[in-house]
Order: sequence, then structure tokens, then C-alpha cells
Amino acid sequence: MANPIRIGLVGVGKIARDQHLPVIGASPDYSLVAVASRQGGLDGVPNHRSLPEMLAAGHGLDAVALCQPPQARFAAARAAIEAGLHVFLEKPPGATLAEVGLLVEAARARGVSLFASWHSRYAPGVEPARRWLSGRRIRAVSIAWLEDVRHWHPGQDWIWDAGGMGVFDPGINALSIATHILPPFFLTEATLSVPENRQAPIAADLRFADSAGTPIHAVFDWRQTGPQTWDIRVETEDGTLVLSRGGAALAIDGHDQTLPPEAEYRGLYDRFAALVRSGASDVDLTPLIHAADAFLRGTRRTVAAFTD
Repeated sequence: MANPIRIGLVGVGKIARDQHLPVIGASPDYSLVAVASRQGGLDGVPNHRSLPEMLAAGHGLDAVALCQPPQARFAAARAAIEAGLHVFLEKPPGATLAEVGLLVEAARARGVSLFASWHSRYAPGVEPARRWLSGRRIRAVSIAWLEDVRHWHPGQDWIWDAGGMGVFDPGINALSIATHILPPFFLTEATLSVPENRQAPIAADLRFADSAGTPIHAVFDWRQTGPQTWDIRVETEDGTLVLSRGGAALAIDGHDQTLPPEAEYRGLYDRFAALVRSGASDVDLTPLIHAADAFLRGTRRTVAAFTD
């Protein structure tokens, strides 16, 4: 595909406006030809109320980026795949593991690319951290992902519904980094703090271990005020590595490392373009598996009601 990829975007919410649209607009690999959203729209391109309406309009699409809540993503992705379109899935790739597995098979059968995007893996400090940790003996890992839900998700009730994931919506970013830079690990215990008026947790305390028994402790909390915390600390036999600011900063034994500027979504869209042009897919479900395991094995603790 020598020409720009003709892409449509579904779900014109905060993440689409903050990240997807600026990157698509600046990339020579893409031409945005239409959007579909139940709320809001975009000047300069055709606007539709739904993906089926956008598909029926005959825009000559090559691909779609799906940015709506995960509970609605399967039907949209399946329709796009059946229409012969390549599909970019915002994280998390779906509300369940099984549905994403079906999408993988559908994309393979139709001969289109499917991309489960994990934007935090493209933070500038993540790949250098992975390289430094490779081959080193890890002694312990601690993860703190603490933020203010009222700031990042104002008025988004869907995120508190079943399938919305609650605090795992940001927490899965930490899991996406951890599963990229650390040896494979598994959940040993979890406590999920669920507001009495909600279905999804507002906080989670998670303990993992790898096959060598290395302790990995993660704390996710949406009740943080003031400065936000997105840190991963890895103690090794050769020193301590700290990824902070969600992977935008890296220090080794207290020495800050020089990193390129932040470009997470540019990295995602570069990757998607390469997949489309090679006919390949990239669907790593490991972060979602760990989130699902927490819901499967975790102890639920009822906490005070949450109102936005």
C-alpha cells in the first residue's frame, strides 16, 4: 500500500481528541476520511452516528481506529473485519479475553491486520529499561499507579460499569509495561476496593511472582490528589532501575538517563502502518490476562460510594 492509509475513527472522546487525531493528522502514513461518534463530531470530514453508517457511506476506507468504550468494541471490530478493514484497537482491546480471541481468528480468516495497542509500551524509557534489565537477576519489583479519576475521566460512568475495568483502565498501562520489561509472572493474591455504588474497583492491591519467586507488588488507586504517580521500581543484583512518569523518565541507581521526547501514539500509529503494509497482526493479551486474573482471584472490599 503505497498511498496513505484511508482511516476512519470511531469514538470521538477525550483520548481520540488528545492523542489519535493529532497523530493521524500529522502522519504521512494516514488520511482521515471519516469519523463516527454518538456524541460530538469533527470539522472537515464526514461525521456519522455509528460505524455501520460510516461503512455504508462508501468512503473507500482501508482501516478503522476504535476508541469507544471496551464494552462496545467487539461488535464494531467484527463488523470492520468482515468489511475487509484493518483494525486498530485502543486499550484495553476488549471487555473479555474470549472476544478478542474471536477477533484474532476473524482477522486471520479475512486476511486483515488487527492491532491491540498498548500505548505505555511506547513511552521513551520503556525499551531502554527492557534492554538494561535483560539478563540481570531481579530481586523485587514495586509498582505505584496513583491518579485522580476526576481529572482523567470526568463524567465517564461507563468506566464504572461491568466491563469498564475501573482503576484497571489506567492500571493496565502499568501491566503493559511490566509484562514488556520483566520475565513472565503470575498473580498470587489481590484485593479490589469497590465503591458501594459501583461495579468496578477504585483501587487494587496486587501481588505477583515469577517462576523464580521474585516478589512483584502493584498498587493502583484512583483517589490520588495533587501530583500523580506512575512509577515502576526494579531492584536487581546490579542496581535499581526506576521508570517514572509512566515511562517518560528513567533512572538507574539515581542517575537520570537521556531519553528521546514522548511520542507514544506516534509509535503506535507507526506500528499499525507497518502491520497494515505487511499484512501482519499484533495482539498481545498478557496485560489483559493479568487484569482478568485480578477480577477472578481478587478479594472484593466494599468502600465508600464514589460520585463524580
